[in-house]
Amino acid sequence: MPIGIVSDLHFDEELKRLNGGKKVVPSVPISGEVLDMPSRGRKEGDVNVPDSLRKIIGETAVIEGRQAALDLAKDFGISASSVSAYANGATSTTTYDTPKQSIIQHINKSRARVSKKAQRVLRGALDAITQEKLDYADAKDLAAIARNMSGVIKDMEPPPEVAGQSDNKSPQFVIFAPQFRDERSFEVIQVTE
Repeated sequence: MPIGIVSDLHFDEELKRLNGGKKVVPSVPISGEVLDMPSRGRKEGDVNVPDSLRKIIGETAVIEGRQAALDLAKDFGISASSVSAYANGATSTTTYDTPKQSIIQHINKSRARVSKKAQRVLRGALDAITQEKLDYADAKDLAAIARNMSGVIKDMEPPPEVAGQSDNKSPQFVIFAPQFRDERSFEVIQVTE
């Protein structure tokens, strides 16, 4: 008997054949029910992560660090791999190589905002370093502030690929240098002529 849905008559015949010709009467009436299997992928009514949340998580990852972004994403049930994608400007891990421009622009604006604040503090620290203060120990503190602020500015600058600073790519050369082997390392085969 083939597997699949059969009529009651065929089912009873097969059941009778398998039980040696005896008719089997079930004690409980047999009834069937068709159940819908859960579908794979996104559920009905389930929506993507909104772009605004992607931008906030990406901004948090770049400015406050990955751990802060992971904590924020955990509150919304977003995976760590998605956090990495958002920090790169992508909408998912599959689009990691093709970031979305609106997310990249938002992250770059946030970087610029932090960089401007650091530049203001840096200018203030440099302006406060006078010849009089260079003669005293306070200049070390001001120099440390200036050095720290310049580090913040450097960290907040967008990568060269995003800012368009590396548009002219120079050719790359790959040089292969094979290893030389000594004749003694080869197998010898004796041939008679």
